[in-house]
Amino acid sequence: MSGPLSSLKVLDFSTLLPGPFASMLMADMGAEVLRVESPTRMDLVRVLPPHDGGVSASHAYLNRNKRCIALDLKKPEAVEMVKQLVAEYDIVLEQFRPGVMDKLGVGYAALKAINPKLIYVSITGYGQTGPYKDRAGHDINYLALAGIASYTGRRDTGPLPLGIQAADIAGGSLHGVIGLLAAVIQRQATGQGQHVDISMTDCAFSLHGMAGAGYLAAGVEPEMENQALNGGSFYDYYRTHDGRWFSVGSLEPQFMQQFCAAIGRPELAARGLSQKPEDQQALKREIKIEFEKRDFAEWSQVFGGLDACVEPMLNLSEAVEHPQIKARGLVTAVPRAGSDPQKQMACPIKFSNGLPEPRHIGAALGAHTAAVLVELGYSTEQIAQLKAAKVVA
Repeated sequence: MSGPLSSLKVLDFSTLLPGPFASMLMADMGAEVLRVESPTRMDLVRVLPPHDGGVSASHAYLNRNKRCIALDLKKPEAVEMVKQLVAEYDIVLEQFRPGVMDKLGVGYAALKAINPKLIYVSITGYGQTGPYKDRAGHDINYLALAGIASYTGRRDTGPLPLGIQAADIAGGSLHGVIGLLAAVIQRQATGQGQHVDISMTDCAFSLHGMAGAGYLAAGVEPEMENQALNGGSFYDYYRTHDGRWFSVGSLEPQFMQQFCAAIGRPELAARGLSQKPEDQQALKREIKIEFEKRDFAEWSQVFGGLDACVEPMLNLSEAVEHPQIKARGLVTAVPRAGSDPQKQMACPIKFSNGLPEPRHIGAALGAHTAAVLVELGYSTEQIAQLKAAKVVA
């Protein structure tokens, strides 16, 4: 089984999370991904704890199914290798600050001159243009500047760091794959490649969805706990007697009626339709009182058989064992040399024709350098000389 993206060959210069997550999705779907890493400047994910069998679990996951070569791009011989590779690997994914790849001699203009069909995807914090284009940043900064953090949290405690990296993944990784595949489709029609500019801040800004539409069209400024879906209504989390939590999303009348009947307060259902903030806060206080009367296990039994948009908040260890997660096959076993397969999160996209089985966890630095150079026509002696000169590793 080859996978729907088996015709794509991607040269991946990215590190950390956004780019590697994007190229992992493509590799899972059958694309041939070749990572180009520096032998002198380590991708910090390689040493990120926790470790399993001496290998970072994050690295093993984010870089599965990819080959890896180590090139020192500050040396002209390595730049020449990249130019040779681009003749065949006609998609480039990179994550450096704007201008860095140009300085190294492997920017879009230089590589496009070799292969006009090249699709060159750049994922950065702020994009290739604008006053912030050279500024450093992380996920939390992009969410703050995009306005998302301003209405994510509680009024009395302020904004909160999210448990996942929303700007990195939903912003950079997923939009990067969307832009890349759109460019592939256009190339099929025109024969021409192009540069795709992905800003994690831009893409995070686009995720405002309903709140952003409401502000731009109607001037309604979203704030903490003043929207129906951010704590401003009964749509929220509630603590049980033993300190666990339940999510209540019973917005529609039929679900609200089931929910209120289940907690023994059917008279509260009508109050769920009120648009007044004070009414919603009063309703939340009543729901809170009821939830604190029973333990997590009791409420799990109550709502387990109801279709009322009420679900327990699970720990990750519990989520892994949930029947729905297991039925969807969201945990997979990935082969690794010299040891038992490693459990990892599976590709979540389902195809009726299926996907290829995972091939291997993230490879060691330079694990495929020699094999790739042989494919390019280098002799054993030439490869040994390049290694001695520290052009490759």
